[in-house]
Amino acid sequence: MTSFWTGERVRLRGVEPEDWADFMRFDAHSGHQRTADALHPPRSAEGYRAWAKEAATAGPEGDVFRLAVEAVSTGELVGTLNTHETDARAGRFAYGIAIGAEHHRKGYASEAAVLLMRFMFAERRYHKCEVQVYAYNEASLELHRRLGFVEEGRLRDNEFLAGRYCDVIMMGLLADEFAARHSLGEL
Repeated sequence: MTSFWTGERVRLRGVEPEDWADFMRFDAHSGHQRTADALHPPRSAEGYRAWAKEAATAGPEGDVFRLAVEAVSTGELVGTLNTHETDARAGRFAYGIAIGAEHHRKGYASEAAVLLMRFMFAERRYHKCEVQVYAYNEASLELHRRLGFVEEGRLRDNEFLAGRYCDVIMMGLLADEFAARHSLGEL
């Protein structure tokens, strides 16, 4: 039997202190930062070490947590994902995912998202997953459509990035829609 957190391509695991150099390398690609978040000033290697050490020792706060995404075939860190805006009473959660630019288009993001949603739907009893995607990020929009997400709205000129405002697309996926497309795993 394999781990609940391991798929064919990726394994989700906690962030380790030694992951700092990979996160620094991911952030060095400013194009990647623009699709993941606002552009930030450069951080020192020591800053990355401190961040990774803190992330490695931080436990989940309820259902809010961060995981490292590791390639099964090589053991290499390829990205990260995190849950946020969890509302157990309403049954909603959101997540974010970032895969290093050199690891795009290898199926890592989709498999990591499925593993995460399987946990949140089947184990934590959430009813709906929500994501917000910058309208210009066609790769992320296509990823979420393939996963079964439905566009639920558009926040016009909601974020300011790279000197201009951009729309944010709100997308959602219900637990039963997920189960119809993806296995909920072994019981």
